[in-house]
Amino acid sequence: MKNSKLKIQYAKVFIGERERKHINDVLDSGWLTTAKKTLQFEEKFADYIGAKYACAVNSCTAALHLAVDALGIRPGDKVFIPSMTFTSTAEVVRYVGADPVFLDTEYRTNLITPEILEDAVKKYPDVRFLIIVHYGGQAADLTNIIDICNKNNIKIIEDAAHAFPTKHNGRYIGQFGLITCFSFYANKTITTGEGGMLVTDDESIYNRSKIMRLHGINRDIWDRFTSDKPSWEYDVVDAGFKYNLTDLAAAIGLGQLENAELFRKERQKIAEFYYKNLSDIDCIDLPITYGSFEDHAWHLFPIILNENAPISRNKFIELMSDNGIGTSVHYKPLHQMTYYKEKYNLKPDQFPNAEKTWRGNVSLPIYPFMTEDELEYISDVIHEIFGYF
Repeated sequence: MKNSKLKIQYAKVFIGERERKHINDVLDSGWLTTAKKTLQFEEKFADYIGAKYACAVNSCTAALHLAVDALGIRPGDKVFIPSMTFTSTAEVVRYVGADPVFLDTEYRTNLITPEILEDAVKKYPDVRFLIIVHYGGQAADLTNIIDICNKNNIKIIEDAAHAFPTKHNGRYIGQFGLITCFSFYANKTITTGEGGMLVTDDESIYNRSKIMRLHGINRDIWDRFTSDKPSWEYDVVDAGFKYNLTDLAAAIGLGQLENAELFRKERQKIAEFYYKNLSDIDCIDLPITYGSFEDHAWHLFPIILNENAPISRNKFIELMSDNGIGTSVHYKPLHQMTYYKEKYNLKPDQFPNAEKTWRGNVSLPIYPFMTEDELEYISDVIHEIFGYF
């Protein structure tokens, strides 16, 4: 190999002076939980993507749950969901007693396509909801998917946990559907440690979500404690949840948001390196990217060890780890998970693309400011593993 052994973790967060300044503002304020920094983060995030309203919460799961609640999904309802996603996409449907209807996804994008959705609508004509997942930083074909949904009276929630800042046809994800939910988990494109955001252009959905994120209370509760005038009175108008984002987390988010496009460009450089330097390995299928690289958030770079691979996916991960390189898997599909498999009698042959992906998928490191030496080392190790030296 060209390089001596390096240690490269799978994910790494960049925290700079901007985040520290916002954090110090919160520490100096004497109030650490939800207040003015959270409101500022909401306003700046909504302005960034071009949405009317943003509601900050403590996870994307919370945002998805609030979205399901706001759309009035109830027991007996059915919701289209990709099998190739994280469990939170499906579990929020179960929170309200509704049932997910799992769909296969396109090989090498892990996206629900218009063709997949059209087939599903024919097979399940009674389904009235869809949670579309924008996988890995790439947008699904919203233009055609929204058209199909409108024709079939299907309401859409966008799971954009991977998709900030992602564009579709020149517009940011968050400008299209009724509700879009973002994640700021520790390994996401921007982070608050733990956190999420629900965005919408619908005022009634926003108002419902804002109330339900904090116990069903009908006002900004921090005024009770920070106002210089008596303001203790409030009302509980529904049985809500404890989903608010703290100002400390929002402070980190504000600093991260200021660097969002810089971070995206850095990840794009890494993706371009992988495409250029791994394309000669015939036992690896690289991800398919539609449209401009600049529209892609590049949250993940998932490769698939195909049928030509001389070793298993698990052995590959082990060998990468032996060489100091962290990897991950996105995802073990939900039809393989005990709860969903048993409850809905799911079989692998119902999901041929997800199965083919699952047998070989591995996500490579892709985070801002990786060095040329680190990227060359990763490429060298992969080439050596598959005997390309």
